[in-house]
Amino acid sequence: MPNKNDKLVTELKKAHLEWGTHRVPGGSRPIIYGEGYLQIPKKEATRLNIYNSNQANANTEYTCSTSDGFLSSVVLKAEGSTTAGDIYAKQLAGSGNLKILGSWYSNINAQVGDKIEILWTSPTSILLTKI
Repeated sequence: MPNKNDKLVTELKKAHLEWGTHRVPGGSRPIIYGEGYLQIPKKEATRLNIYNSNQANANTEYTCSTSDGFLSSVVLKAEGSTTAGDIYAKQLAGSGNLKILGSWYSNINAQVGDKIEILWTSPTSILLTKI
């Protein structure tokens, strides 16, 4: 679990901004507009102990706000893995609502190449800032 004042910076790619639409044709999910996520590189997930649900008793949910005030106390979930069964998360996405980050991206006019700082304000709370 991350500690207070831990941070990482991630760079947005097309897949992060258009998660619901930028996919392989004929994939397993229908096209859904407005979804988004934040990538967590494996090295950073390992360094910060950001686990997914494969790790027993791990905290996978974080209360999230944005420095611009657009999001306030929403819940993001650490999920996915780079290989099957891995305990480290590869992304943060809205818990139960994959459009949470997509709506923020739209509000800040996020573009491919923009950088997002993820700052832990406590082990279970994060603050997002476009830098």
